[in-house]
Amino acid sequence: MCEELGFEKLLGEEDFFARLFGRAPSGAGTDPLYGPDLPVVLLTGGPGMGKGRLLRAVRDRFAAKVPVIHLDCASPVYADRADPEPGARSAATEALVEVARRLCTWQGTGGSFAFPRLFTGLAVIATGVAEGTPEAVATEAERYENLPQKQRLRGLGAGDFWRGVLRGAIRNLLTTLGGQALDPYSAAVSNALLDAVFERLAPRGRAELERIYGAYPGAAGQPRIGLRILAADFQAGGEAREVAESFLFRALREDLEAAYAGPAGWLRRVGRPGLLLDHAESSLGEQLLRAVLTDRRGGQRDRVVIVGTARRSDGGAFLHGGLPPREATPPAEYRPADGAPPAWSRRTDEGADRAPLADGVLLLRMPLLTGDQLRRETVRRQQRAEPEGGANRRRIDAAVARLSGGRPHTVIRLAAAAAAFRMPPDANDRDILDAPLRLPGDEERPVAEVLLRELVLDQLPVRLPTEHHAHWLDLLTHLSVAHDTECADVLLRHHQSGHVHHLTAHHVSRLLTDTGWPTCERHFIGDFGLRQLLVHRLYGLLPGGAAWYADHHLLRDHYAARAAEGEDTPSPDGAFRSLTAHRMNHHLVSGGADDVVSHLAATLPGRPRQWCAELLEIAQAPYPGGADARRERAQGLVPADGPPLRRTVDQLLHAVWLCEERTRPTGKETARTLAKLLDLLSIMDFDGAGLLSRTATDWSGLAENEQPLLRCTCTEQLRRRR
Repeated sequence: MCEELGFEKLLGEEDFFARLFGRAPSGAGTDPLYGPDLPVVLLTGGPGMGKGRLLRAVRDRFAAKVPVIHLDCASPVYADRADPEPGARSAATEALVEVARRLCTWQGTGGSFAFPRLFTGLAVIATGVAEGTPEAVATEAERYENLPQKQRLRGLGAGDFWRGVLRGAIRNLLTTLGGQALDPYSAAVSNALLDAVFERLAPRGRAELERIYGAYPGAAGQPRIGLRILAADFQAGGEAREVAESFLFRALREDLEAAYAGPAGWLRRVGRPGLLLDHAESSLGEQLLRAVLTDRRGGQRDRVVIVGTARRSDGGAFLHGGLPPREATPPAEYRPADGAPPAWSRRTDEGADRAPLADGVLLLRMPLLTGDQLRRETVRRQQRAEPEGGANRRRIDAAVARLSGGRPHTVIRLAAAAAAFRMPPDANDRDILDAPLRLPGDEERPVAEVLLRELVLDQLPVRLPTEHHAHWLDLLTHLSVAHDTECADVLLRHHQSGHVHHLTAHHVSRLLTDTGWPTCERHFIGDFGLRQLLVHRLYGLLPGGAAWYADHHLLRDHYAARAAEGEDTPSPDGAFRSLTAHRMNHHLVSGGADDVVSHLAATLPGRPRQWCAELLEIAQAPYPGGADARRERAQGLVPADGPPLRRTVDQLLHAVWLCEERTRPTGKETARTLAKLLDLLSIMDFDGAGLLSRTATDWSGLAENEQPLLRCTCTEQLRRRR
């Protein structure tokens, strides 16, 4: 059930993927989307949004009815297979061979596929084997002997005229050169191989190879020259090798197109073949996407459905031709909640052949789980455990909703961990992060540890330098208390002291964006759920929350020093209206609540509107671990010294802090407390006090409905999930 959780609007008989493939999971035909020019579909969403899970669900639903191949572009297996012969293989060619071999055994409607066009290119680059002898070249070429063959069907699609070449002709021709000292990619070897290919071809097959390989860059319509250049480019490495690999991908798609476009294909085959590229943000995945998008922009047409994953919300920087995000034209997009897929077409105006690759893309925004879906998942998990009271289940539902933000993977893990978990009285949502979870083949661990491993360590940014891999999670953990770039840079300088290589806040922000994590104008770690995981880890790094307090004290002292210089204006991109408010925020959460109350009580008279805004900024902070007396303090149950103004401000600060932390239910009780305290202030004898009566109405209404008092991007996300 988890595999299809949240994808109900995508996988049905008449839904998006059925129409994209032109065939429903039941085998019934559907009215196909788009075509003959197809967009590349990219599933966009950060870690835990279910991109890989959706690809697996598509494969499982459709692969019995249409030829659908799932490829993990991040798997090391392709580079490992290429390693023994780096001059004749690469990760890209091994991935293409993997796709072709799977389709050679397709047993669905229309039968298996043959790849004579792809085989020809692979056979020619086989001349780059390290040993360089004709025998070694023949052995390498014979790795692909099953690719061009298809039994019982005649013609190019069947590949029957290739049998003689593979079953002895290439070996016989090349072994006549045996005993000669030949360099890798010897002209004699390549000429013998090309002779073996072309002399045995039927006219139709020869014409096809002339059409395809005669179009190779620099071939001038001469297929033998094109194949020689292809092999030379592959040997050259770098960008030249990528050109050759991209052309081989085109040859594979041409083979698939031939299987559908011929008379037999029209009669026997239905729907469209599909290639599902998981982890397409990897170098191999990006290379394959770039190749097909470039071909289609240039007028090459094929019916292969290409679906890849993209962590970045814009699909990937490579799609936009180097334009900064603010200048790039976003690709077309589809949100399943919007209903029917959008219309899509490629640009046709002058210059369309030079348009950014994004012009050929349709972004499918991965859906967050709705409140109903989330509740069904937690209830389903809890039904397997000992029954708990309704109040506990509702509290767990609320905690899972807030900590996950509807991110499907986080929901699944938290719901599983909470199945037999009972929330402590007056619990913070983060308490659930200590619930134990055992995954198959693994030992029992706190669910927070499992999620950080799966969402952070197992999904490191693609462009994160190797020297930072070991401490990436630690850096993010400390950055969980940062609000803006300046704040983050202070922490990064401190925690990277002694390191040769340093990351700046700009670097980290870009890497988080590349990984698909959202941004927030008030929090450096812009995803609420990730930030709570990191805050939880930070408090537990050292006994008594020492690491938590040290980071907040570092930032408190930094902004105190800045303010002491006589300037109280933050940087232009700062998250606070003043350095003092920023300092007080960190002072509040690191044990300085009494000092913050004194500051607020002294600065309220005469400036109620500015004061309320500053209060919200100061109080938007997580609460450290351990006993939480904020509710009692807000209700006046904890003795406080000072005049009535100071005591009331003390209570109000703690009530607002409860509302702004967003990890506890507020509800009617806290709403009444807010209204009461603000009303008390509004009748006190200081300038502007009466203006607080309106604030009492506004804030209590928000608190009663579990809404944030100070809105930002990540709290808005929480609001929309309710």
